[in-house]
Amino acid sequence: MPEADDLDDEEEMPLSLRLSIADTLTLGNATCGFMAVYFTTTGILIPHLTGSQETGMARHSAATAVILMLCAAVFDLFDGLVARKLRSSPMGAELDNLSDLISFGLAPAYFVLVYGMVADDAHQRVAAVGAIVVLLAVVLRLARFSCVTVKDGTFQGMPSPFGALTVVSIVLLELPFVATLMAIIGTAWLMVSRVEYPKPRGRLAGAMLSWIVLSMALLAAWAFEAPGGQLLLQTGCALQLVMGAVIPLFATARRVNNFRDNRREARAAQLP
Repeated sequence: MPEADDLDDEEEMPLSLRLSIADTLTLGNATCGFMAVYFTTTGILIPHLTGSQETGMARHSAATAVILMLCAAVFDLFDGLVARKLRSSPMGAELDNLSDLISFGLAPAYFVLVYGMVADDAHQRVAAVGAIVVLLAVVLRLARFSCVTVKDGTFQGMPSPFGALTVVSIVLLELPFVATLMAIIGTAWLMVSRVEYPKPRGRLAGAMLSWIVLSMALLAAWAFEAPGGQLLLQTGCALQLVMGAVIPLFATARRVNNFRDNRREARAAQLP
């Protein structure tokens, strides 16, 4: 008869199927993305289709959906930090890509699609094309991220969490439809471009987390119709767009500084 310990070893779950702490955070990311789609459907789309006049419900649901995307970004930020500090399972990279596709591909694209159905000046079919562009941009970006090796400390193209938040910020700004669509397509292009963005590490990670918390507060103020809540939200959305354009300059400046340092070191090595 085989010993009990031998049986336990045979029945033990394979290493490739064990979830680490980082993987649990990644699953939290996917859950937030799915719930963002749920609140967009039940609180915005269904009341619009049924002719409900309760605008407060739509505002609360829109804010909740975006807050859930922000929570997904927090999970995405911390699962990488935890994986580097502790460990991740062999499934970690695949889980991360699949979760990002839900939270930062499907959820914002669906948000754009519903915007095209409920906004007064929007065109539903054209908005659907914009939503497809966002979704495909995230799919292509995640696929490229898995195949292409870039310099340490940088992303090639706008990171998908940042891109998703930029897309929903454009929608919440309530610009004219053409301007909204062009800005969304521009953001999708940035996600698949070769523009370098710094990875959120150290102080930058802390700054990003602070910005996410501030964004949640602005959304809550807007949802509960606090005095000046609309203006505060639009200011925050405008800052999100500005950061999307300005942040790559930091990566460019760092690359220029590294190039200058390397030249100085080369010249110093050539001196007798």
